[in-house]
Amino acid sequence: MKRAPFKEWVGALLRRLVTVVVPIFNEAEGLAGLAKRLTELAVVLQPRHDLEIVLVDDGSVDRSLALARQLFATNPQVIYASHYKNLGLGAAIRTGWREANGEIICTIDADCTYEPAKVVQLLEALEAGADIATGSPYHPEGRVANASGWRLFLSRCASQLYRLVSGEKLYTFTSLMRAYKRPVIENVQFTENGFVSVAEILLRSIWAGYRVVEVPMELHSRVSGTSKMKIARTIAAHLELMARSSIWRKQFVMSSIGRPRYPEGSA
Repeated sequence: MKRAPFKEWVGALLRRLVTVVVPIFNEAEGLAGLAKRLTELAVVLQPRHDLEIVLVDDGSVDRSLALARQLFATNPQVIYASHYKNLGLGAAIRTGWREANGEIICTIDADCTYEPAKVVQLLEALEAGADIATGSPYHPEGRVANASGWRLFLSRCASQLYRLVSGEKLYTFTSLMRAYKRPVIENVQFTENGFVSVAEILLRSIWAGYRVVEVPMELHSRVSGTSKMKIARTIAAHLELMARSSIWRKQFVMSSIGRPRYPEGSA
C-alpha cells in the first residue's frame, strides 16, 4: 500500500479543525449561495485547517432543512441540528456550540450579509493572540454597503450604547460574524434567545477577561429572503440587556480580584 508523503502526514497532524455554526430560519431561497461559499471557504482554509459545518435549523416552516441536506449531501463534515419550533438566534447559537467539535468555533449569517470567506481574517486575528475576533462594519476601516436604513440605525445605536455600558472601546457589538477559541464557548454562558444574544455573549466574554479584537469588514444587504428581526421587540430587548448589564458591570468591578468572574445569580 502506498504511503502518504511525510510532509502530508505531518501536515494532517498539524491541521486544526474549524467549526462554522450557521443558524437557519426560513432561508431556503439563499441556501444554494451559502453552500457554494462554504465550499469555497473549505478550499481556502486548506491545508492548515479542516472545516466542519454545523447547520442549525431554528424551526423553519419552509423547506430549509430538507434543501440543506440536499445541497450538502456530498460533504461528510456537515452536522445537522434542528429545533421543533423557532426559539431564536441565541438558542440556535447555543445548540450549534454544543454540536461543534472544532478548536475554533465561528458563527456566520445564513444570508451571507458578511462574506463567509472573511472567516480567514477572523482566524488570523485569533492566531495573533485574540480569544474572540468579531467582524466590525462600524470600525473606521469597515464599511456598510446597501444595508437597510432601519437595521443600520438600530445596530449602530445599539453598538454605541453597549460601548458605553461595557467600557470597552469596540465599534460593533451586534455582529454575528465571529470566531471564538474553544475555551470561550466552554466557559461563557448567556441567557438571551433573540438577536441581542450576540451582544450579551460579547459583554460576558469581556467581563470574563477574554481578549476581543475587531476585524474591519463590509456588511451587505441580504440578496434573498427577508429579515426575521422584529424591530420593536429587538429595541426593547437591547434596552433591557443594557440596564441589566450596567448592574452586572458594577458587581464585577466590586467583586473582581485579578481575572473577573460572574457574580452568583447574574444569569
